[in-house]
Amino acid sequence: MSISGTAYEGALTRFPIPDIPRRMGRPPLKKDADTWATHIRLTADLRSRIEALVGPKRMAAFIRDAVEKELKRREQEAKPPRAKPSDD
Repeated sequence: MSISGTAYEGALTRFPIPDIPRRMGRPPLKKDADTWATHIRLTADLRSRIEALVGPKRMAAFIRDAVEKELKRREQEAKPPRAKPSDD
């Protein structure tokens, strides 16, 4: 049993095909930021504490914020202390 070429082709091309393919998955965090998926291991206790605080859907955002704050803190610690102005 075969399908008539004209009727079949019309059904397949009824919708316009976009020039840009659709992206699958979540949108990027920042428009121009290059992101990497990173797997981390947490203890069950640590994970449950985070979930209790921010909810299971906000864990990644919480971890990103915590890492960003800790990086800033450590980068400030690593800077040499500024010289105090003299009272001359």
